[in-house]
Amino acid sequence: MENVEKSTESANVVKPAYIMVQMKVASLEELNQRYAQFAIPILLKHGGEMIAGTPTPRVKEGDWDGNWAAVLRFPSMEAAEGWYNSEEYQPYKNLRMNELQSEAGRVVIIDGL
Repeated sequence: MENVEKSTESANVVKPAYIMVQMKVASLEELNQRYAQFAIPILLKHGGEMIAGTPTPRVKEGDWDGNWAAVLRFPSMEAAEGWYNSEEYQPYKNLRMNELQSEAGRVVIIDGL
């Protein structure tokens, strides 16, 4: 009976989710002025936080020609998906994808452990 209770408890634990971002933008200054200052408050509203971000990541394997990399953390996969798909974020996501990026970027959402 004790093992059943423990497995039920662990099944109910909400795991964090992480979003990994890789992009190449025409201007980091424009990214900050037109995107970040508006997108970050929406991120925070959905329980997210930027835990890492840099224009100069240390690439150890594979090819990478972007000029911005970031890691975002959310309390759950539901929160991460909620932010990414939220109505209020869509104009900024479209701006990032269609105007600010000089080529296609990558956004990956993964479950935390």
